[in-house]
Amino acid sequence: MGWFTAITLIVTFCIIDMFDTIGTLVGTASRAGMLDKDGKMPNMKQALLSDAVGTLAGSVTGTSTVTTFVESASGVEAGGRTGLTALTTGIMFLACIFIAPIAGIIPAAATSSALIYVGVLMVAGLKNVDFDDICQALPVALMMIAMPISGSIGHAIGIGLITYTVIKVFTGKAKDVSVLTYVLSLIFLLKFFIVA
Repeated sequence: MGWFTAITLIVTFCIIDMFDTIGTLVGTASRAGMLDKDGKMPNMKQALLSDAVGTLAGSVTGTSTVTTFVESASGVEAGGRTGLTALTTGIMFLACIFIAPIAGIIPAAATSSALIYVGVLMVAGLKNVDFDDICQALPVALMMIAMPISGSIGHAIGIGLITYTVIKVFTGKAKDVSVLTYVLSLIFLLKFFIVA
């Protein structure tokens, strides 16, 4: 029983981290105009590999999780798209390591405006949703509700996938859903109702 629980937890965390990263990458790339004509992100494999290496390196060194954050959208909006912005930011953080205790006295209210701006950028993507189509509107609405409640983009994507699949099946459009979507919906159902 102990091994099963450990493996289930590892798989669950991997799936949640993967969907958090994919959601963030696609959202940020969309704001930067870096998606191709089909709405897919080029070089997704390299971006996910970079995130995985960062997560692994961070966990080995004992830091908080090193991963892709949606706050990156504000940097992309300002014009940082090549990686030089991230490198410069990293160097500045390294230089500021000695004044970290001083930064700790800045209240959260002073930095919250940046998160509000990022939220506005995320909401702007709703213009691409066809709200006349219940198969799109309901999953998106539930994702918007689930994201702040759960604090996880991955959980919200899981709820959206499950809702989308259920609606398609019950409206007689089950053939429109890909096999991968069925598999991912099943995995999220197991995660939400059995593992959690």
